[in-house]
Amino acid sequence: MKIENLNPQLQKAYRRIPAVPLHNSILLRIIQFISKFQATPKSMLGVSIEDHSVGKSAVRVYRPSGTTSGAGLLWIHGGGYIIGSAAMNDRECALYAKNLNITVVSVDYRLAPQHPFPAACDDCFMAWQWFIDKAKTLGVSPDRIVISGQSAGGGLAAGLVQRIHDSGGIQPAGQALFCPMLDDRTATRTELDALKHRLWSNKNNRGAWAHYLGQAPGLAQAPLYSVPARRDNLSGLPASWIGVGDIDLFYEEDQRYAERLTDAGVNCEFKIISGGPHAFEAIVPAAPVSIELFESNYQFLRRVLAL
Repeated sequence: MKIENLNPQLQKAYRRIPAVPLHNSILLRIIQFISKFQATPKSMLGVSIEDHSVGKSAVRVYRPSGTTSGAGLLWIHGGGYIIGSAAMNDRECALYAKNLNITVVSVDYRLAPQHPFPAACDDCFMAWQWFIDKAKTLGVSPDRIVISGQSAGGGLAAGLVQRIHDSGGIQPAGQALFCPMLDDRTATRTELDALKHRLWSNKNNRGAWAHYLGQAPGLAQAPLYSVPARRDNLSGLPASWIGVGDIDLFYEEDQRYAERLTDAGVNCEFKIISGGPHAFEAIVPAAPVSIELFESNYQFLRRVLAL
């Protein structure tokens, strides 16, 4: 994709980002190995940070000083289901905690291909249950928690919301999805390979889905909750917010999911940023278009969390 296709505010940063072939298994192992060595800060921006083991994975908890609002956010990091960690979103989670005066729990889930589905899905569900169980200790009302995530984390968040709905009990107050990775069938559209989308290409997409699902993407059947866009009935899900750039590889699948949520009677906001490539809000957070996206996201959170 030519740099000229990107929003002018983002071109300088993305010009310096190389195309990383994450579908290369050797390179993937190297990146996964390096990501293990990220320090755990005790605080950031005046927000305390603590790690807790939960089952076979872990969570990272961000708490602002003083009395909180009683609301919470369950955050799930991105990385195509194959790379990343909770540490990569320390800044974003600390800002949520500080700016909204809420408690944030970030899931450090297991990664494919070493741990294919349902490992990450199960880790996120256990993190949700842990958050609900610890809500009183954390000063959070269980019915005032939003589930959120970016990219693969947005896909995991969407699948988790579906799983919680079917399981019954306490439901999330909403879901907020940044450029979510929702549909493995996009990976089968080989005509998209030539576009070479910035940061996350369709070749990476195809390899990542295969690693996560343990099968080729686009087969007739996919495991329940593994591919959120495959769910037939979206009714009864909580208020939703989806934000994405219109040159993101996931734009069409995200747009379709937002339309289907609305058609199912779910209150869904779909925020589009012109010329926005994948995860631009994390790559260039100070850009006006990134600030615009986060302002929309914050407005949604304030409304559904009654802040």
